[in-house]
Amino acid sequence: MRGKKHLKSVVIPAFLAAMVLSAAATNQALGVTYKAIDLTPSGFDYSEAEGTNGTQQVGYGVVSTTGYPQALLWSSSADSYIDLNPSGFSTSSASVTNGAQQAGDGRGTATGGKYHALLWNGSAASYVDINPSGFSESHVLGISGTQQVGYGSGPAAPHSHALLWNGSAESCVDLHPSGFYCSFARGTSGTQQVGFGWGSATGDENHALLWSGSAASYVDLNPSGLIGSAACSISGTQQVGYGEGLATGGNDHALLWSGSADSYIDLNPSGFSYSEAHGISGTQQVGYGNGPVTGGKTHALLWNGSADSYIDLHQFLPTGFIKSYAQAIDSYGNIVGYAINSPDTDWGRAILWRPIPEPATLLLLGLGGLSLFRKKR
Repeated sequence: MRGKKHLKSVVIPAFLAAMVLSAAATNQALGVTYKAIDLTPSGFDYSEAEGTNGTQQVGYGVVSTTGYPQALLWSSSADSYIDLNPSGFSTSSASVTNGAQQAGDGRGTATGGKYHALLWNGSAASYVDINPSGFSESHVLGISGTQQVGYGSGPAAPHSHALLWNGSAESCVDLHPSGFYCSFARGTSGTQQVGFGWGSATGDENHALLWSGSAASYVDLNPSGLIGSAACSISGTQQVGYGEGLATGGNDHALLWSGSADSYIDLNPSGFSYSEAHGISGTQQVGYGNGPVTGGKTHALLWNGSADSYIDLHQFLPTGFIKSYAQAIDSYGNIVGYAINSPDTDWGRAILWRPIPEPATLLLLGLGGLSLFRKKR
């Protein structure tokens, strides 16, 4: 018809789709480097970043005048911070964010001096106490969508029990498996949860666990040949954590699973004596390790699914930092953790490692190239 243009669907080439869908592939193929940003706000003596999603980072900071951690929310810079510590709380910490909500724990007069699991929506006053009935204390360690995981204890659970929430105290599900003394949930994908526990069912050794929404659904991820293990984070069908035993020379090694004990991959790089993986997103994993290669100092690490794929993130820090730890990674490739710049203390500074160029920039460049390609054709 006159006045109408014939529209054709645009097919993104396979190589561009791979760049968009896999931050790991982008980093490897296009040589992405990292910019380290110190998130420690002015006036804070110590800080740590524990969770990230897009432009949001969460963690905590300590001011010497109080000496207690305060939950913090950043937007990629030190001066952007928001203090999430609610009125009536002496201390708090934000562990994770889904990009809109933040979660963690806090205690004070408002909680009778006990730690309670907390949810925020970007401000201190927005907090929701999701401590379940029958539990004196609780903590959130993982979030995905509307789902949170962590652990709690109290009259209903004399020893720590892994817990699952959907945004409220009354939604809590006790994930603690039969035959276990203690259990903890560390991460969630929205449909599955990971953590660890021990008891008669594990010979009283820590075993990494995978749940699908109920206590009875648990899968023991502890690999054959390892004494103990712990799962810390989950993304899609993969889980990360660490384990130790004869197969690892008696030291903790970072591990990557795909849903079963025998699927594990040892991520410990050559030249490292020790490593742990604490975060995963897509095909990338983050954590830390040390050994002869690092002069015995702990360095933040990034993997792309294998031991030899590791990148030492410590190299991107400013001069003067001695040790570093990566805690979490998001789908944009942003990594958070902390770094220590004094040999006399374990107090550090919250760090954001941002990929340069960013995946979104690469996508725009790729689409721009595609547009030129189509015009030429």
